[in-house]
Amino acid sequence: MTQLLVVETSPRGNTSISRHMTRRFVEQWRAAHPGGDVVERDLMETGLPFVTAPWLEAYFTPPTQQSPEMKERLRLSDQLVAELLAADQIVIATPVYNYNVPAVLKAWIDHIVRKGMTLGFDGRGLLTGKKATVLIASGGIYTEGSPIRERDIATQYLRLILGVIGISDVTFVAGGGAKAVDLGEETMDGFVAKLAPDLKRAAAN
Repeated sequence: MTQLLVVETSPRGNTSISRHMTRRFVEQWRAAHPGGDVVERDLMETGLPFVTAPWLEAYFTPPTQQSPEMKERLRLSDQLVAELLAADQIVIATPVYNYNVPAVLKAWIDHIVRKGMTLGFDGRGLLTGKKATVLIASGGIYTEGSPIRERDIATQYLRLILGVIGISDVTFVAGGGAKAVDLGEETMDGFVAKLAPDLKRAAAN
């Protein structure tokens, strides 16, 4: 049975454009993968802490030498990694803040890039054979020909990180110009409908 891991990052709930993109994507993914299983990881409900000195101490201590306290510090990270390992496909839905990903998504990345689990000790990614789709909602438009294309740091960063852990089959669906919804110039349904063909193709991949 094919398993999809959905990683949500927006704090805006039902007013989130990236979350509405996710709903359309998952609907199309279920249609393309009958019987597939969807696992949802909402980072806004996870209480994900930033990496701390005690966490790093536990991380760099060999598992056989970790104290119970160290194991507890890594427990959530271990769970997040296990979700990635179990998934055949991953979809990450994110807004863009100041040209990059939200802090909560960076925190998730810091917890799942783990030597010996998702990253080999030789520096090679261990999650080969998996597919990823990244759904991005941004106020700016960064597609080919845009005068601000070089500011598309979020796409570059996520492609890099996914590649580092071994996922090279990555599809991006860019919801650029999303501020039109916040300004009342477009409806949420209308904006997402324009992305429907790209979302459908990505879900069928």
